[in-house]
Amino acid sequence: MKTASFFVTLILVAAIATAAVAQGRTVKPVTQAMLLNPPADDWLMYSRTYDAQRYSPLKQITKQNVSRLAQVWKKDLLPGAIEIIPIVHDGIMYVEVPSQENGMPKTAVQALDATNGNLIWEYKRPNGGAARPKTLGIFEDIVIFAAPDNYIVGLDAATGNVRWETQSTGGLSSGTLVFGDKVLTGRTCNGARANCYIAAHDARTGKEVWRFYTAAGSDDPVGDATWGGAPEAGRTASTWGLGGSYDPVRKTVYWGVANPTPNTRAARHAGNVDAIPKTAPADLYSNSTVALNLETGKLSWYYQHLPGDDWDQDYTNERILIRTKVSPDPKFVKWINPDIAKGQERDITFNVGEGGGIFALDRTTGQFLWANPFPYAEPNFLISDIDVKTGKTTINWDLVLKQPGEHHVICAYNTKSYWPMAYHPGKNSFYIPYVDDCLDMTRAVPAPTQAQGQAPAPVAGAGGGRGRGAPNDGSQPERRQGVRRPGSDPEKYGGIAKVNASTGEIVRFYEGSVPGNGATLVTAGDVVFWGDLNQKFRAFDADTGKILWETTLGGPIQTSTITYAVNGKQYVAVVTGLGAITAGLFPRSGVTGINPQRNNAIHVFALPN
Repeated sequence: MKTASFFVTLILVAAIATAAVAQGRTVKPVTQAMLLNPPADDWLMYSRTYDAQRYSPLKQITKQNVSRLAQVWKKDLLPGAIEIIPIVHDGIMYVEVPSQENGMPKTAVQALDATNGNLIWEYKRPNGGAARPKTLGIFEDIVIFAAPDNYIVGLDAATGNVRWETQSTGGLSSGTLVFGDKVLTGRTCNGARANCYIAAHDARTGKEVWRFYTAAGSDDPVGDATWGGAPEAGRTASTWGLGGSYDPVRKTVYWGVANPTPNTRAARHAGNVDAIPKTAPADLYSNSTVALNLETGKLSWYYQHLPGDDWDQDYTNERILIRTKVSPDPKFVKWINPDIAKGQERDITFNVGEGGGIFALDRTTGQFLWANPFPYAEPNFLISDIDVKTGKTTINWDLVLKQPGEHHVICAYNTKSYWPMAYHPGKNSFYIPYVDDCLDMTRAVPAPTQAQGQAPAPVAGAGGGRGRGAPNDGSQPERRQGVRRPGSDPEKYGGIAKVNASTGEIVRFYEGSVPGNGATLVTAGDVVFWGDLNQKFRAFDADTGKILWETTLGGPIQTSTITYAVNGKQYVAVVTGLGAITAGLFPRSGVTGINPQRNNAIHVFALPN
């Protein structure tokens, strides 16, 4: 005979089982083979694939039917800066979001049903406050994120329980990327060379495997001398932005490094602007592409896009890997290596700098192939010349802030930052979102009592230091602000450039009065998705740039556009909210009536059934 306690036990067991199902569900492991060749339905990393192309083979949504897109779910998020790009696997969306506890800002990771936005689980980081990482990683059954207290954390993909965590340093705003069986992370440096590195950790355990210092020191025979004797401990060049890409054949990681800090040459070199050369290399590995062996972290090659930066013009953010015929046309491209046989097929790495400029490099050797000012060729472009045979770049010396209080306008500025671009292999074209902005900058002035020749007080700047209030001792801090490009058309403040990967031809695919911080996304349906600060989310014809569909959301479109499929249905998702650069653009964009911090949300669209 069964007692009452027996039935109570059965009820308790059933309740526990129900709670377990509610908390999570079985998740198919993400294997290394899946990372190498992701299922079309999934979006496993910030630009979908190792090569960072942001191209989806899904084609349920096409040029012919995209006008029928409708919002199928929306999830409101708490206020706070947000730059995350969600990932999707096995019908579950994982996203790192602002959170709160007892009125204090926190950071959380959420797992959502990708078909309706319902919460499956949430992990709230107990320490560290708010964060704005850009990417999440997934490996086997572990979701890996960068926590605000400088921990790299592995969560169970089905339940959100902590599987492992590893303390790190330096500020992990770039987020996490998984290549092979390793988690890679970049850093903001936090003012010290000891914190300036790219690291690889074991994805199963969190154990550190290697680190590569992005500000060269005495342990780096290639780059140490390029710092002109600056004190080693204070050398900084961060990797605060989007992470890199990976070539599994060459077993090589390609990663972009930001500007050296403090922002000006004088501040870095005791007031001496001539302490380092005008031509690369200078202050390595700032503003460079570094090619690293995935297994060891050893440097295979580097290329410096801007030597001895004077203006905080970063060359961090993504590198897109493609194979193409290299046939740059002098009608479209300013700097072309004459030693490259026209029409020769090459594996290349392609990038765009925050301060403008397009670069195509050989993926095996780092050999310079071609480069062009971008978005426009301006006399006050930050690079004055490139030796086309060697690829050595020269800083625009006319714009360097040589004396205290000196002022210049440098173009461009935050042209294409942490919002990634896309590449369509069928069109052999890049789709580059850009802002037609310039930098108005004045060098700091030391106090009258400061010794002649002594370096001005440093101003924080890795990835976005923007000056500080004037002190009372007669000195003046560094002044910097974004401004419209002199003489530019106010109706063409932002847009998308379609760039031919072979010839370098630039087509103004879309131009508008309002810029954006949103990624481009291109699909096999020949549709390009992109959104702006004025809440407009659009679909374009990948051939002509014609707007095929448009909707107005509740906030400015952020970095995040992705597409995925569940049970044969294709979805397009985008996050609205406020990023680090968004707020500064609003006064110049003419957008009014929006409080972006109160409009954080995930919006998801699909075709009607």
